[in-house]
Amino acid sequence: MAKKKIEVARKIYRQSTIDQMQVKIDLLGYQDSYSAIIFLNIRLLSSIFLFFVIIYFFEVGYVLAPLFTYLYYVFLPKVVIDRKVKRRGSRLDNDAMYFFEVLTLSLESGRSLKNALDLTASNIDSELSYEFRHALEEVRFGKSLNEALDELKLRIPSDTINNIILNISQSNIFGNSIIDTMYNQIDYIRDKKIMESREKMSKMPVQISIVSVLFFVPILLLLILSPMIIQYFIG
Repeated sequence: MAKKKIEVARKIYRQSTIDQMQVKIDLLGYQDSYSAIIFLNIRLLSSIFLFFVIIYFFEVGYVLAPLFTYLYYVFLPKVVIDRKVKRRGSRLDNDAMYFFEVLTLSLESGRSLKNALDLTASNIDSELSYEFRHALEEVRFGKSLNEALDELKLRIPSDTINNIILNISQSNIFGNSIIDTMYNQIDYIRDKKIMESREKMSKMPVQISIVSVLFFVPILLLLILSPMIIQYFIG
């Protein structure tokens, strides 16, 4: 039965569309990931439902329904998936520096890469550590560490973290020392966070001025002019 459902879905959607959507959904992480076919089917059925609801409840529904249904169909993935992926990337970047600092200290103590990853992921409570725990579980079920790390990259919406994972994989393959590379990557993450903080601080004066214009200036004007206004109405 499930096979038939998949075949029907593949007749509606191109394989490239399904694959592209699945890549996006996988970036939500293994805990929140689901089938792209389910999402595409829900989007299609809900769009059809929205189309008929607008036609039924609005007098000019035949004009509004195609427009709003198209907008809903196009922007639903951006709202449901893309925004979540972007927020998740920011959370993972915030987790990265502490996680990889602890990992580097574990490697310096003489542990193997797998043991250091296991120790770090087990002792840190963060979204990034959950992903590494899942990768290590896959290793226990028979995958090689490099295969698990390659699949882990598909679930991480952060170029910085994926670059570190790539360096870890290459060190595991060629037997190179990764400690110096890890320190360089940690310094890069630290510098990146400082630059992001400076960028946010540079935007604050503009934001404050906008808030001042919209809220404080009218209140100030009201306070200054209120005696004249009161005098006008009394007189």
